[in-house]
Amino acid sequence: MSALPNIVLVHGAWAEGACWSDVVARLQADGYTVSAPQFPLTSLADDVARLRQVLARQDGPTIVAGHSYGGQIITALGSDAPGVVGLVYVAAFGLDEGESLGALLSQGPTPPALVHQSVDDAGFVWLSEDDFTSHFAADVDPVQSKVMFALQQPLAASILDDVMRVPAWRSLPCWYLVATQDEAIPPDAERMFASRMDATALEVASSHVAMVSHPQEVTRLIQMAVEGLTVKA
Repeated sequence: MSALPNIVLVHGAWAEGACWSDVVARLQADGYTVSAPQFPLTSLADDVARLRQVLARQDGPTIVAGHSYGGQIITALGSDAPGVVGLVYVAAFGLDEGESLGALLSQGPTPPALVHQSVDDAGFVWLSEDDFTSHFAADVDPVQSKVMFALQQPLAASILDDVMRVPAWRSLPCWYLVATQDEAIPPDAERMFASRMDATALEVASSHVAMVSHPQEVTRLIQMAVEGLTVKA
């Protein structure tokens, strides 16, 4: 791979594109073309359609990185991901065929960041302020975490029941950042995702929102993906 690939960054639930801002700035400084779009979080199909819309705008090979539920979105690209040459998971779900988020989350105790969820009349899930600032974004500056809470984008509860088809990670090389202080996805679950997708893994002592609290390490993982693809080319 002679030229730098494009980078598309996919946010998860209760977040929005700006959560990647520090990673975007670092990648742009290194010469990458970066996109960090907003996702509707209204259904998995809608979110995958938005990702495909953004991918269609890329000129050349693209690495796609997903955080949290964003991992579900990039995984759902399946075996049809034109132009995508690698997947990067940042404290993200990496489901296998036949699995759903709801079934997976029901296998253990509710993570601290998700204990006080509320569902509104339209069927969207929101996090409480204390769960968000004290657990979801535990290692983020308190002022910044309160801003992030105010900007949270809710997730359609119906998404929890969507069953994964053939995952994209079966046919693409993967990299995975395990957030060892994560209180939204258990770190051992992240290690399991990384192991079964045979990902190159990096462990960081971070809360769930590693791209906010540890942007340098997240950027480094994306650069590791670029370097790994260059060696294989």
